[in-house]
Amino acid sequence: MNPKIVGHLKGTDYRVEKILFESRPNHHVSGSLYLPNSAPPYPAVLIPCGHSHDGKASGQYQRAAILFARNGMAAFCYDPVGQGERYQILGNHSEPSYFRDLSRKLETPHPRVQHLCTSEHTLMGVGSILLGENVAQYRIWDGMRAIDYLQNRADIQADKIGCTGNSGGGTLTSYLMALDDRIMAASPGSYLTTFQSLIDGKGPQDAEQNIFGQIAFGMDEADYLMMRAPIPILICAGTRDVTFDIRGTREVFQQANRFYSHLGYPERVALNEADAPHGYLIQHREAVARWMHRWLVGREKVIWEKPRKEWPATITDEFLRSLSEPEWTQDELYCSPDGQVMLLEGERSVFQINAEKVAALRKERSALWAALPDDEKLSLVRQAIGLTDFGEASFEAVSSVEQDGYTVKKITLRRDSGIPLSAKAYIPEGKPKSHVLYLHDHGISAREEPEKLVRQGNLVLVAELSGIGETAAGQDRKSWGAGRFGWDNQEILTAYLMGDSFVRMRVEDALMWAAYFGVESYQLIGVGEAAIPGLHAAALNQGRVSSLTLTGMIRSWEEVVQQPEHHNQLVNAVHGVLRHYDLPDLIELVGATVTDSVDVDWKASSPKQ
Repeated sequence: MNPKIVGHLKGTDYRVEKILFESRPNHHVSGSLYLPNSAPPYPAVLIPCGHSHDGKASGQYQRAAILFARNGMAAFCYDPVGQGERYQILGNHSEPSYFRDLSRKLETPHPRVQHLCTSEHTLMGVGSILLGENVAQYRIWDGMRAIDYLQNRADIQADKIGCTGNSGGGTLTSYLMALDDRIMAASPGSYLTTFQSLIDGKGPQDAEQNIFGQIAFGMDEADYLMMRAPIPILICAGTRDVTFDIRGTREVFQQANRFYSHLGYPERVALNEADAPHGYLIQHREAVARWMHRWLVGREKVIWEKPRKEWPATITDEFLRSLSEPEWTQDELYCSPDGQVMLLEGERSVFQINAEKVAALRKERSALWAALPDDEKLSLVRQAIGLTDFGEASFEAVSSVEQDGYTVKKITLRRDSGIPLSAKAYIPEGKPKSHVLYLHDHGISAREEPEKLVRQGNLVLVAELSGIGETAAGQDRKSWGAGRFGWDNQEILTAYLMGDSFVRMRVEDALMWAAYFGVESYQLIGVGEAAIPGLHAAALNQGRVSSLTLTGMIRSWEEVVQQPEHHNQLVNAVHGVLRHYDLPDLIELVGATVTDSVDVDWKASSPKQ
């Protein structure tokens, strides 16, 4: 770990040590350790940050840590990857800059920072998904190593470790308290709700908050509490939190409370429900300080950060937020010489670590793939994307328009399960020379190439895939990342929680559309976002696809892992696919013609609807 105390600060009735340690070789974690002025040893509370761009320097986390330290408990608040001093993608700016992926102007916490923390988390997350991992593992491991650090200090009581965090820090607190049995008391805030409530509301959040197949295997957020029952857990929530609905939080608490009561410890789980918006506001900080004092120090204490007699008669959100002003500036809390650990000599980012993993996987995968006969390769592809047998489709012609030399019919695909999809059939006069399944990320609005093909005597079916064209999410939809992860990112992440992917759904769509022709052989053309599903559909319908042309497709999934900057690749992500094959393997297997390959950071110039 190579921990170092790189600086000291002296506050009123507490002190701060500035800490750097390596959670992995040459992968540093920066943190602030708040300590009481009383004699050691102390219980310690770990504070993983929520989505604050300045990380540990955010006022709400400073205020919580100070409150703990003033009441006899150490508090270690550390920067997550993609926040504070641990941004993983740095530019070359020397003057103050603004976040690139935000429509309004917001100054970055460091001149060389480029992306919002949620964007960095999900850029890391897409590469992790392709490896069969989750960026959450980096966050969880950092927290576990932070506990290692605390337990190795002589002034910390190793058996009295607590954990609390808010929002994204509430997510990490939930993960850590469930997975690390050294945590003896916990308080996740502004996070816990039911998945049903979350999906019905704001929808899934950034990458580390979505575990592959979690809903499919029956695990809801109340299970995080039950995994470690009966350790003391205080849930903190605001009644006016617009992201994590209080009704779902109440349901989580009710489930946990029933379980704790069954075990005989109903007093060890509680809900602090504050009349407040999203945030680690004073009502939560005081409640958590009292909770940790009860269970870690071992006695009850009424702890005030600001006694209520000092509050105004009318309480506004502006007043509550004013109580979260920081005590220390970001510069004063810096642990690294230049304010970003990626500027340390030899520092490794999450992207670099993932790139090393993908290189190792390539060596293992290539030998295994080469040894398989073609039928077993195709079986492996079906298994990797999760494609199972599906029902038959029916096709309904809903309109017909005569053109000069051909007819255009609008077709609806219907099936037992799944949404209806639309297509346009361009039908030439007389017997068709060939049949062409045309998949384009503009859906049925793509006309130029189909018109050219039908005039050459081909029957062309311009077929839409799920999330394209008439089923697209919509370009005016507000979304984090400014569209970097697709406007349908929440649908993609919901599918991910269900153990599914858009690639699997779209491959099934393409195979169903192929049945429209009723012939033994057809050509397939895949363009843009529809190219990867088209490639898979051709591979899995091998023997029927006489030719395959792919345009505007990325060269490989491996490039997505290797490149920190990528655009709209969440829709192409399949969990763990790079453990089995990459796109060039399928291209070679099918004998596809690939034209105009694009870089992974290429951004389409027009909508897909």
